[in-house]
Amino acid sequence: MTPLERFKNLIYNDKQDVYQLLIYAVLAGLISLSIPLGIQSIVNFIQAGQVSTSWIVLVFIVVVGVAFVGVLKIMQFRITENLQQKIFVRSSFEFAYRFPNIKFNQLYNFSPPELANRFFDTLTVQKGFSKLILEISTAALQILFGILLLSVYHPFFIFFGIILLFMLYIIFKVNFNEGLETSLKESKYKYKVAHWLQEIARNHLSFKNDKIFNFSLQKNDKLVTEYLSHRESHFNVLKKQFIQLTGFKILITAGLLIIGGILVLNQQMNIGQFVAAEIIIITIISAVEKLFYGLELFYDVTTSLEKLGTVVDLELERDNLPKEARYYMENDEICIEAKNIFYQFPDSETAVINGIDLTINKNDRILIQGENGSGKTTLLRILSRIFEPSVGTVFLNNTSYKKYCIEDFRSNIGVINIDDSPFEGTILENITCNNPTITKKEISHVLEKLKLTELIKSLPLGLDTPMFSGGKRINSASIQKILLARCVLTKPKLLFLEEPVEKLDKFSAGEIIDWLTAPEQPWTLIVVGKGNYWKEKCSRIITLENGQIKTIK
Repeated sequence: MTPLERFKNLIYNDKQDVYQLLIYAVLAGLISLSIPLGIQSIVNFIQAGQVSTSWIVLVFIVVVGVAFVGVLKIMQFRITENLQQKIFVRSSFEFAYRFPNIKFNQLYNFSPPELANRFFDTLTVQKGFSKLILEISTAALQILFGILLLSVYHPFFIFFGIILLFMLYIIFKVNFNEGLETSLKESKYKYKVAHWLQEIARNHLSFKNDKIFNFSLQKNDKLVTEYLSHRESHFNVLKKQFIQLTGFKILITAGLLIIGGILVLNQQMNIGQFVAAEIIIITIISAVEKLFYGLELFYDVTTSLEKLGTVVDLELERDNLPKEARYYMENDEICIEAKNIFYQFPDSETAVINGIDLTINKNDRILIQGENGSGKTTLLRILSRIFEPSVGTVFLNNTSYKKYCIEDFRSNIGVINIDDSPFEGTILENITCNNPTITKKEISHVLEKLKLTELIKSLPLGLDTPMFSGGKRINSASIQKILLARCVLTKPKLLFLEEPVEKLDKFSAGEIIDWLTAPEQPWTLIVVGKGNYWKEKCSRIITLENGQIKTIK
């Protein structure tokens, strides 16, 4: 989708507000341009030395016209505020909805937190778009109505107006592509600088080392230099437009003044008409300036839309089947069967999973082990439907799990990935995600089994204790327990766990493993884990080597 198409879509999404703004702009433009006619009549009365009721009425009408234009501006201001609020809300929910639902391979070459920074372009869009619609539409109408009104005084102004519009189009056409291209490059390096600053902040302890610190500054200098280079290129386009604008203003001013003066000297216009024409000319020149300044804003808005499109254009996971044809995990008898599974990462020439066949029955306790790079994590993520296999099929109760509603499937499983961490919120929010079906009794039971009760009791705010992003200020063992609590409180039928007790001491880990693998637990457990105790407690041990099953015990 091109930047212009994105801009058109933005207009379409808020077309009702845009229509209202344009209607008010037309009314304001018509009234504003009727004011010079009133002034013309007032000047004629003054020249004739007449002070009459008509003169007073005209003065009153002109003042009322000015006031009414002000009222219309206030109404436009209210609409633009509504427009800005809607853009912000829509964009925030767009991002919040999309990130959990974007296909893995679409994010493979990106850093999701860095991509999320694109949301800040919403601020440019919401401010710039409403200003563009308000000011550019008003300016364009002022130019059009101004030329039409000038043509009333003499037909020659029609010819001049056509030349004026043609020159405006040429200037826009010549500069637009270059201006947009340089703006996009400038924005690209703006985000590179912002992301590097994030990296410095994330690794701030490492960068305390003087040599590494110097590297951070050198890389920042390199990125900033690139940014300034593209910024300068964009400024040169804007400077060229401003020079063209200055020449254009000189041409318009000289041309209209000369034409008006000749018409007055030839007695084809009177002084009142000449004064009114000059007011219209000033209005047209002011409107032309707004158009050119608006062009810079248009670059900013279209560039921001393109940056938001970096996220919006990423392909989402979808249920391709119609709703009535989807399967749901209604019964407790769940059997997973992987048939001839292969998986290859987007930038890899070789498969990391090679022809795996595997069957998992209800209440199985399965341990997946192997050396680093053997494919353990990839297999776990394929089974939990985070990845889709490149070749082969995963069956759920003898039906391809692609036929199962993906939302229903995920609501019936619990997953912990090695990269998972708490989000910013209270401990209770991190554990329950405000799920109203989870009772206090269930929370207390899980906290007790996961050895979290003493920690919660030691905190002054208990479960209402705030947690920082990533679990900062809470030890890594407690973080793992909190993630486990969140996982099991959803009452999953399938549990997919990756190194769930790796950071716990041996005694605590043993107790939690006992609880997770106990026969009375209703879930089927598939775990990637280290340590001999997992081997003792799991019913089957699958050892991977080079993406293939080496042994099953």
